[in-house]
Amino acid sequence: MAKKIDEDALAEAYNRALALEKAGDVDAAVKAYEEVLAIDPDDHGGAAVRIAAMGRGETPAKAPDAYVETLFDQHAEVFEDVLVEQLGYHVPMLVRQRLQELKLGPFKRMLDLGCGTGLTGGTLRDLCEDMTGIDLSENMVELAHEKDLYETLFVAEAEDFLEDNDEEPFDLITATDVLPYLGALEPLFFGAAENLTQGGLFIFSSETLPDATLEGRSYMVGPRQRFAHAESYVRERLASTGFELIEIADINVRMEDGQPTPGHLVIARLA
Repeated sequence: MAKKIDEDALAEAYNRALALEKAGDVDAAVKAYEEVLAIDPDDHGGAAVRIAAMGRGETPAKAPDAYVETLFDQHAEVFEDVLVEQLGYHVPMLVRQRLQELKLGPFKRMLDLGCGTGLTGGTLRDLCEDMTGIDLSENMVELAHEKDLYETLFVAEAEDFLEDNDEEPFDLITATDVLPYLGALEPLFFGAAENLTQGGLFIFSSETLPDATLEGRSYMVGPRQRFAHAESYVRERLASTGFELIEIADINVRMEDGQPTPGHLVIARLA
């Protein structure tokens, strides 16, 4: 049985950590976030990611599932409005444009990893016969279900789903806005390869940071608690997993505080 969390102690430690982080007292903030982790080892508040964002501790291999689930469950109702209207998020539209310009598709079976409320699914619906969506957030999946876009929907973590799935393979896998919650890309890329038909396409977006900030690292947690990946790491991982790169384009993933978030839109084919 799961140990009951002391919610009051957790809230107190988390709020204290946030305040210290905001005040710029990194040492004290890290200590407070470590208290948060001791109270809540599943890390619903993303303390480990926040510690890494301040340049301390080990960079986690991915954002904790409990954190991603909580984050998106909380924001599900306003998600589309915030992402599209306020943050200018148009990655699904960019995916569609590139597919059409490169004359790729139509597709028989599409898997939409981190489908959210169905932004990518809705944008590509007419290009795909059969669509499966998966997301860690139950609230997101409920909203996607209401839109009646997908033949099949699952509440699941992307890497777990790819590892466990034994249905017939897909000829298109999309992962828009999934990589910012993953550090190490091996499990995702390997899982995608295992679930694609030969010649199937894997399309995803990632966020990045300047080389001077990355300092030779493959990935790191950026100032907004999301993972940024080096282009060289993305290329190398794809190649080592048996993908050939069709294109990697520089994009603005979203606006934040009036500033663009640089990233990549990647289209790869399973060789």
